[in-house]
Amino acid sequence: MMRRVLYRLGLGVVTLFCVYALTFWMVIVVPGNPFASGDRNMPAEVERALLARYHMDDNTAYFFEYLAGAVRLDFGPSFQYRDWTCTQIIAQSLPVSVTLGLLAMLLAVLIGVPAGVYSAVRRDGWLDGATLGLVLVGVSLPTFVIGSALLTVFAVYLKMFPIGGWGTLMHLPLPALTLATPFAAYIARLTRIGMLDVLSGDFVRTGIAKGLGRGRVIRRHAFGHAFLPVLSYLGPAAAQAMTGSFVVEKVFGVPGIGQHFVDSALNLDRGMVLGTVFVFSAMIIVFNLVVDVVYGMVDPRISEVVA
Repeated sequence: MMRRVLYRLGLGVVTLFCVYALTFWMVIVVPGNPFASGDRNMPAEVERALLARYHMDDNTAYFFEYLAGAVRLDFGPSFQYRDWTCTQIIAQSLPVSVTLGLLAMLLAVLIGVPAGVYSAVRRDGWLDGATLGLVLVGVSLPTFVIGSALLTVFAVYLKMFPIGGWGTLMHLPLPALTLATPFAAYIARLTRIGMLDVLSGDFVRTGIAKGLGRGRVIRRHAFGHAFLPVLSYLGPAAAQAMTGSFVVEKVFGVPGIGQHFVDSALNLDRGMVLGTVFVFSAMIIVFNLVVDVVYGMVDPRISEVVA
């Protein structure tokens, strides 16, 4: 297991470097620079002096200088927000996105897993049909449509929750449920498929024939095997929920890192773009590694294989 973890850590470092290099190339090929974007209108001499000040006139020097800073988690100044560094902005907004993402994934698991299990156990019944219909809706509808519908019903008409913002417990349910809906639908689908496959196995029929009871066999034997595909999905899904929620953040006015990423891309704030992508990529790598380790603990056969 330790050998596998070290191998994945090394592979993660290489992956992170490749993502950084690709993002850097995409940033520098985009026409313009942060000093000439938006409403800024400065003399060409001043613009050239600023580019030289931050080494943006030499892409090779800028690449290695920023890479060295990123290793120290120092992403340089933000050219969009005065008197703020990119690290300060990320440190302030990342906990908001992480909180929202973790709550969304918790809701997704609590909703999706039971729905998938009951759907498989009651196959071809009305509950199975209802679950499949909700899964189709959850996968098909964009999050901004789901969020707008929840806002209209629960915030505008019923006035149960605030329309937007952040800071109190009442601000959490609507954006978390909006973000959780597509993940819950996919988890329910994976759980249902896994349960149907396991329930047709010989060990399930043998356990029931020995008089253990269908419910006990499902809970203690079938569910563990059926949950493995869901466990593999949770790693990238959790990272995606915490880093890819900018649409939900925009709809509900949540001051998360997703909003800053979109704004920095529109304003050519190179440091902020590189910093957020670096943090996003690191989170995805770490979550995949954690799930890989947990997967090996659940199924010891995995720890014997070095991918």
